[in-house]
Amino acid sequence: MTRVLICEDDPLISRMYQTVFEFEGFEVDMARNGEEGLEKLKKNTPVMILLDIMMPKMSGIEVLEEIKADPNYKKIPVVVLTNLSGAKDAEHALELGAIKYIVKSQNKPREIVAQIREILAATTRDEVPRAASK
Repeated sequence: MTRVLICEDDPLISRMYQTVFEFEGFEVDMARNGEEGLEKLKKNTPVMILLDIMMPKMSGIEVLEEIKADPNYKKIPVVVLTNLSGAKDAEHALELGAIKYIVKSQNKPREIVAQIREILAATTRDEVPRAASK
């Protein structure tokens, strides 16, 4: 089963994404903040990380910086999944190594799952796109 790590501090959104991803056949690890996300990453390495930017203890940007600085994890694709829709945030996340920026409020959960499947399919072909999302 394909394991993803979702770092999301909002309990309702977190549960919704966990439910949808599990229904679609993913194994899901959830983290409520950046520190917990890094701990879970080290316990069970996922094939992809979905990362909220605004989280307590450590922001998603800080987590992304740590992931990309670690030779053991830097190749794991990271998708920034947030409600911040500013181009500046998207560009910054992409500059740091995120492969996609998805605005939660502009995408239904199943659309996000479909985008993640596309990215994973491209990853297996070593053709991960580096572009901001809708």
